[in-house]
Amino acid sequence: MGTKASGLKAACALAGAVAAALAAPTAQARITKIEITSRGPAFGGAEFPGVGAYEKLVGVASGEVSPVSASNNMIIDIGLAPRNARGNVEYKFDFYILKPLDLSKGNHRVMYEPPNRGGKQFGGFNRTTGGNDPSATSNPLGQFLAPRGYTMVFSGWDYAAGTSNANGTATITLPVARNPDGTSITGPSYEYIVMGNATTTSYTLSYPAASTTDKSTAKLTTRKHLDDPATTVAATGWDFVDATHIKLLPDGTAFNANDIYEFTYTAKDPTVNGLGMAAVRDWNSFLRNATADDSGTANPLANDVKFIYTYVLSQPGRLLNDFRYYGFNADEGGRKVFDGMLQWIAAADGLNLNLRFSQPGRTQRNRQDQLYAEGLFPFAHQSMTDPISGKTGGRYDKCLKNNTCPLAMEIYSANEYWVKGASLFHTDTMGTKDLADPPYARYYLMASNQHGTGNGTSRGSCQQLGNPLNATPVQRALFVALDEWASMGREPPASQIPRFADGTLVKADQASTGFPKIPGVQYTGLKSTRYLLNYGPQFDQGIMSINPPVTTAPFFDNPANGKIYPTFVPKTDADGNDIAGVKLPDVLVPTATYTGWSLRATASNGPDGCEGSGQMIPFARTKAERLASGDPRLSIEERYGSFGQYLYFRAAAINEMVSKRLLLSEDGNAEFTRGLQSVIAGGLKSEEAEEQDDE
Repeated sequence: MGTKASGLKAACALAGAVAAALAAPTAQARITKIEITSRGPAFGGAEFPGVGAYEKLVGVASGEVSPVSASNNMIIDIGLAPRNARGNVEYKFDFYILKPLDLSKGNHRVMYEPPNRGGKQFGGFNRTTGGNDPSATSNPLGQFLAPRGYTMVFSGWDYAAGTSNANGTATITLPVARNPDGTSITGPSYEYIVMGNATTTSYTLSYPAASTTDKSTAKLTTRKHLDDPATTVAATGWDFVDATHIKLLPDGTAFNANDIYEFTYTAKDPTVNGLGMAAVRDWNSFLRNATADDSGTANPLANDVKFIYTYVLSQPGRLLNDFRYYGFNADEGGRKVFDGMLQWIAAADGLNLNLRFSQPGRTQRNRQDQLYAEGLFPFAHQSMTDPISGKTGGRYDKCLKNNTCPLAMEIYSANEYWVKGASLFHTDTMGTKDLADPPYARYYLMASNQHGTGNGTSRGSCQQLGNPLNATPVQRALFVALDEWASMGREPPASQIPRFADGTLVKADQASTGFPKIPGVQYTGLKSTRYLLNYGPQFDQGIMSINPPVTTAPFFDNPANGKIYPTFVPKTDADGNDIAGVKLPDVLVPTATYTGWSLRATASNGPDGCEGSGQMIPFARTKAERLASGDPRLSIEERYGSFGQYLYFRAAAINEMVSKRLLLSEDGNAEFTRGLQSVIAGGLKSEEAEEQDDE
């Protein structure tokens, strides 16, 4: 009897342990809690045919990860972050969701955007007014996504976006790493400072200074042009305002507008910024796979999501480059997170994120944010050996091993070739041969585009008018193609990029590019140089996979230029417009030269580069005007002869783009009419307008 009783008792204990194990939260990385702080009608209650009304959900989600898991231990300093009772590291972030009120009427697809510096950037892509509350758009029925039944999701990931979401900014709260004894971690930090005005008298540091009284490890320098030698500002010429601000002395002295200042100092209390990638992974995995959080609050998208696609603009595209490299597209259950990624103007760079004292808000260009670690090998998705660094790797190495790779639409502007080394995305690192497209990615240069869209009516700090080319209509068409590729297996349009093989990828000098000599337009061939920078023994690139990193000396203090990765730019036609790539109607039937590069005006420290800006250089209106100025480009009059002929060519160009799946038919009319004002301003008029002028 005693034996049976003890056996029964043991069996009951075992059953209880099993039940407790099943009821307890798993040790995996996960979203543990969601708090919906606001829920209500979206888009003013507009009803979309076949889909119905949408609702908006705003809230805060909390998550945790195991610092020892192989899915997370590559996050720098995670082993030095505080842990909860389960031994995990916690974080929380803001989220924003727009979803069909009746999910069964939606298309069971999510468009996810990790916001750019906390701000939602999909407005132009979605044909809305943009802003951080897109549910308030004034044109709900004209949207791209909602009429198709997409759910739209946004969440914070970038500590540099700040801590207040009062204006709808998506923020994230991350832990501060500390030494094992609980004391503050200190180490080198670096600030690249350029003020856009001559009235600013203080600068906010990214991390607090370890000391505001000991200036012996800090240094401030200044120069006017990027290639000028830096001049050290004496210790008596600057001071700490407090732990997070510096100022020039005497008090009230303003920083010189457009001058380059660099500040190195000893900082303290680094946040564990790489956790932002885990937050993106686990939030999307939760929405796709979970029914509820740990406390039973229902997942608002439970049992609905079949596909998740990203749309990003610039900075978060570089986030997702690193996201893929580190293997975050597999959740801890080994499931794929994103089915496809549409990357706009991210190209071959990663993000200054998974490093101690990193600053993910930075982006390096020809004279902007130099020395931050974003342009690191591997540049391409394909695995290769780099003779310059001696490393072997590719961005898709990890996901190829476990079949979790997302399909990718890599769309970028000509500006990325000039200021970001984008050619390394599709050439070997020695610049000797093209890479074949991998089966999971397509590449599209938006010919002659700048980084984003300029207004075409002002110069700002640049020598010429901004470049107004707008690539969002092509992005919409390629997003549809991405969905069809992932969900139906339909191959997307072929890549369109400059290549060595056809002579459209060339050196940056004017003879090689073929850029015309246009009166009043300066051409220097300025292009960012991609160095393998040598920061010293404390900063090996392998630090990105070592936990914790070694930072015992100011590695940002006077780094030496290392070996150069050869990079190249698109060749142009006789007008100065790019030959290769996807050409918008404005480039197929041009009234101007459009460039992805630009130079600063003399008053703004030119002719240094004008960062992300491009140029619009209008054609002469008539042959006589062209000859008088010495412009080698044909005038509008010589090209088209009549307004009707221009309309014919533009309509034909649009129809061709639609047939190639590079433009949606629903965007055709807008693209047809959008360019008419420029050609009228350029000198061609309709017969009716000419008759009115004659009267």
